[in-house]
Amino acid sequence: MKHFIIEITFTVPFERMSETVPEHRRFLQTGYDRGWLLCSGPQSPKVGGMIVARAPSQNEIQSFFKDDPYQQKGLATYRFIEFEPVLRQGILEEWIVKD
Repeated sequence: MKHFIIEITFTVPFERMSETVPEHRRFLQTGYDRGWLLCSGPQSPKVGGMIVARAPSQNEIQSFFKDDPYQQKGLATYRFIEFEPVLRQGILEEWIVKD
């Protein structure tokens, strides 16, 4: 598995996104259920969000996020940063090395 930091940047003020937040979170839950997402949440101030994820490839994680309501409605842009988690807390070992 490849590991990613995904930076979401809102293209509209957060106040205009409030009705889409529940849809976005339901979408993210499908990534958690798949085992691809470790954690996610809004930036402070709320100009975007951050996600720690894994997937078989960058193409697959980008394809997955094409179904995010934020992207489908043109409310955000995404930056996918692949990284190698060399050092980590022991509680993450199984998530990091599991294929």
